[in-house]
Amino acid sequence: MMKLYGGIDPHANNSLIVLIDEQERVVYETRTPNDLSNILIQLGPFHSRIHGLVVESTYNWYWLVDGLMDAGYAVHLVNTAAIQQYAGLKHTNDRSDARW
Repeated sequence: MMKLYGGIDPHANNSLIVLIDEQERVVYETRTPNDLSNILIQLGPFHSRIHGLVVESTYNWYWLVDGLMDAGYAVHLVNTAAIQQYAGLKHTNDRSDARW
């Protein structure tokens, strides 16, 4: 079974979820309201294959990280300013943020 890795880019009222496989192919992508139960439903079919989720450390990350960890996910916070991909990048968007 192929491992999956995810990125979640949370905003004030919604989050973009992207799951990629070991070859960095996007296997799932959705924008969903910021409701923990809904986010867990979105991730549910992939739970056993997800080996890590990265959450952008925005002002509203804590509820999401706590809920994901309580649900058994390995979660990591990311400081986007410290990620090399962002150095000198002129254009980014939610999709590229969550995928990277």
